[in-house]
Amino acid sequence: MTLSSSFADAVTAWLIAFPALFSIINPFGASMIFAQATEGRERRDVLVLARSVALNSLIILLVSLWGGGWILHFFGISMDALRVTGGLVVVARAWVMLQQPKANEERKERQALQGGRTASALDLQEHAFFPLAMPFTVGPGSISVAIALSTSRPDAMPEMHYLIGISVAATAMALLIAVLYSYAERVVSFLGVTGARIVSRLAALILLAIGVQILASGVSGFVTAAVRQALH
Repeated sequence: MTLSSSFADAVTAWLIAFPALFSIINPFGASMIFAQATEGRERRDVLVLARSVALNSLIILLVSLWGGGWILHFFGISMDALRVTGGLVVVARAWVMLQQPKANEERKERQALQGGRTASALDLQEHAFFPLAMPFTVGPGSISVAIALSTSRPDAMPEMHYLIGISVAATAMALLIAVLYSYAERVVSFLGVTGARIVSRLAALILLAIGVQILASGVSGFVTAAVRQALH
């Protein structure tokens, strides 16, 4: 196994994982709500909070990516079954995001603002994990997508190469969250509500396609196994 092939595998894994994580987290849209939660705060406090939320989000994603598939395997579930299930979860999530963007925005606002308790807190750092990292930034949907990604390794790719690629994708996602949350006010002025909704729709469409691809991979595995069994 050459270094170039290892790098190519990691890049392929990154290209599988990053668009899916970007689509489900939608950091551009989330940063606009983050701006509401931190309105009127000192610039230094906002920067520290953004980094803390990004780090917490990265930890949640890595645990889901590394451990999700293993936990499901522990219960004797086959890889193809995991892919079908994960694909269905991703498709269902993307469909809701695509068809009900306003309801999705309102849910995210409720998660982040907690009825005004987050914005009025004396120390925002207390909210860096809950609710700003989880469930606002990385919630059940993001964790489901991460677990689905952990089962989506191409059969010909070594597991370690795939893990490296998806881990780098999660890290890149966390860095993007840190940057966009740090400059959330500028994102608000640049995108506006209409721009944020356009980004959300595009992200949902990408996520839907990724979910279909994961689902198709699982169905293909079942069909191939059935054909092999029939031939023998």
